[in-house]
Amino acid sequence: MELKRKVLAYITKGENTEREILVFEHKDNPDAGLQVPGGTIEEDELLLDALYREIEEETGIQRSDLELKGKVNKTNYFPEHKNVVYERNIFHLVFIGEGHVSWEHRVFGGGEDDGLTFCHRWVPINELPELAANQDQAIEFI
Repeated sequence: MELKRKVLAYITKGENTEREILVFEHKDNPDAGLQVPGGTIEEDELLLDALYREIEEETGIQRSDLELKGKVNKTNYFPEHKNVVYERNIFHLVFIGEGHVSWEHRVFGGGEDDGLTFCHRWVPINELPELAANQDQAIEFI
């Protein structure tokens, strides 16, 4: 079985009952489901470098607009019908920038999502619907 190392970013803003989490959907493929930023760690890439690279590629948010709160969890995910295990390194970050209420962003970086357009928005964390591919598996820890 192949092992693929991944990062996931739970990016929040607001406090207490006003706290929201950043999610996105594929503009031209809503069946892909609601997701959080993340992706594959490249060979010899440091974990945090992969985290910030994936966030910027998928959202356009710069590292300077984020405050890292910490690593939330490390789990394995076994997608159905695939001979692969995803090692998920899940991080919590707080958005400290301005703007970014809801927006579209065209993915760059040359990966499998390159050229796709993602539609981002903030969702109250206590009203978060189920995320695709069990990406919400560690929400309770933030």
